[in-house]
Amino acid sequence: MSLLKFVLACALVTAPLPVFAQAAPASTSILHPGDLNKLVPDTVFFRGQTATTQERNSGGLKFADGFYVVAALVNNSGYSTGIQEKYQGYLLTEVPLDFAGHKLAPGAYGVGIVKSGNALQFVVQDISAHDLLTTDAASDAKMRRPLPLQIIASEKPGSYRLYLGRNYVEFTRAE
Repeated sequence: MSLLKFVLACALVTAPLPVFAQAAPASTSILHPGDLNKLVPDTVFFRGQTATTQERNSGGLKFADGFYVVAALVNNSGYSTGIQEKYQGYLLTEVPLDFAGHKLAPGAYGVGIVKSGNALQFVVQDISAHDLLTTDAASDAKMRRPLPLQIIASEKPGSYRLYLGRNYVEFTRAE
């Protein structure tokens, strides 16, 4: 009987085992203007008016679970100087975001980077032009060819930078 057990053991060891394909873990994708033609609206509503968006100056993220963050510059020429200063772009997010400890709920917002004394500030406004969030922004003097707007991955895992020219703010997806 020990010979029979040996033969069965050898048969089991050498039998092919089923192999299950494992999908690569999905990751967050950086989106560029060409990827956003169906996501960026032609016009957006902000403070009682509509403004045209600049699809060529847009960027975004698609998270592994299919949710988006999209930003685009806007033509703010019909607005007062005070609104124009802060309302440079439109931010649409399907997920909560965190800007240096400041949480932003999913929604549509006006955004901009303004100079405040010697510092740069990132400002988020609701669609009625009320300030919701203000946090420090930075300037990237090493950037060779700044685009008017772009979103790129930061050096920190899971962190991203929203650039308006050379100026940027870092953010993460909030829990």
